[in-house]
Order: sequence, then structure tokens, then C-alpha cells
Amino acid sequence: MNSKKFHIDSDDLPVGRVLSRRELLSLFGTTGAALFLGACLAGGPPVETGGVTAEAAATTNATLPPSCVVRPELTEGPVFVEEDLNRSDIRLDPSNGAVSEGVQFDLTFNISQVASSACTELSGVQVDIWHCDAAGIYSDTSELGMDTVGQKFLRGYQKTDTNGMAKFTTIYPGWYEGRAVHIHFKIRNEQGYEFTSQLFFDDALTDEVFKAEPYASKGERSLRNEDDGIYQQSGGQLLLDVTPTATGYAASFDIGLQMS
Repeated sequence: MNSKKFHIDSDDLPVGRVLSRRELLSLFGTTGAALFLGACLAGGPPVETGGVTAEAAATTNATLPPSCVVRPELTEGPVFVEEDLNRSDIRLDPSNGAVSEGVQFDLTFNISQVASSACTELSGVQVDIWHCDAAGIYSDTSELGMDTVGQKFLRGYQKTDTNGMAKFTTIYPGWYEGRAVHIHFKIRNEQGYEFTSQLFFDDALTDEVFKAEPYASKGERSLRNEDDGIYQQSGGQLLLDVTPTATGYAASFDIGLQMS
């Protein structure tokens, strides 16, 4: 770790981890392990291939569903609230009619179930997301020194369709002390299964977004991904691949879940 100091609030102590190569081999067999390693080699940190070449992984990756990728689970934090807000566009606060200001961000989840080296689209599961606004404030909480109880901006859930897809329209998140820029998400079903983690953004892109209002007035952010203890727990597998759109930015996130 470098000499920079960073602060992790009690809400964000890491609870998840990246699966080991042995666990991946046990879960998927050689094919699934190659798929996961292919995803790592394509966009994540260096990993030990253990005999699975990048070429073989790429070949396997091309023949299986892209959402069949294992991701690490991370802490929920203290600001999750069961709002029962079934909606795709989470920018509106239904408590007062206000719309959160910020650059539009469209986020699509592609969710699959992984079992016995097979991967199938997972329909009907609930995907919740929540994050802070451009000023670094969460709604409906008294945690982290905030006072927004009763407000409901930037929270909501969607059920995945027959293709395992859930779409949200929100804003590019702001920042608050002790954390890099992130979005919380939770995936669950009616049988009690639950998976919780966080999504992160490229620092260079965030720098560009934060040059404009309403982000710029908050000042220079205090923490980047490399110094965020939660991001370090992710192994780089939760960094979004963001692209510009006519209205702002967009990203798709593929994930395979082992539910039994």
C-alpha cells in the first residue's frame, strides 16, 4: 500500500472475496474456469492462469453467455433501505417531486445462474440499486452524518426479464469522504437467496465528469479506486465499462450467480 491515507467508514468494511482458482475449478470445471479467467485477462488485474491460456479463455468466452462471469460479493453498508420502489428511473424523489441533478447514467444488468458448468439467463429476480447524489448524499438515512429520512431519491428495484436483464436510469454518482465513486446493488429472489456488492467507475472518466456542475462545486474528491479498501477487495472485477451516449453515459454489467 502506498503512503496515502484513507478512511473506511464502519458501513463499508469488506465482507466478500474473489473466488480462488481451486474454487473456480471445483465450481465450473476447466471450461468455467477458463471463462472466468478470460474475463479477468480481458479487463481485470493480472491473474495466475494455471495452464489456461489467454487464447483458450477467449475462445471459451466467445462460445458461452457473456453474463456467465463470477463476481465478488462486497459489503452492503448501513444505507440500504427497503423502500419497495419498483421503478427503472430512480432519479425522481416521490416524497417531494424533486429530480436528482447530474449526468444521466443508464445501467443494465445481465444476470445468469451458474450450475454444473452451465449458465442460463435468470429471470424474475429482484435487482436493487442505491447510491449517493452528485453532492455525496444518500436518501432516507441518518447515517454518515446525513439527515434525509423520508426522502427516496436514487433508490429502486427492477425484476429481471426473460433474458435475465434489468435496466435502470440514474445519474453518475458523486462522492463522499472515505470512499471512491460507487453504486451499491443487491440481487435476491423469493426463496431467500441474496447477493450484495458494489460497482465502480474508472478514475479518469470520473475526473472528466466531475469537472462540470453539479459535481464541481463539491471540490476535489478525496479518494480514488486504488486507495479504497472496498475496491481493493473486488479484485478489479466490479469496474464498469462505461461508454458515452447522446444523453450521458451507459454501462452493462454481466454476472453469473451460484445460487445453490
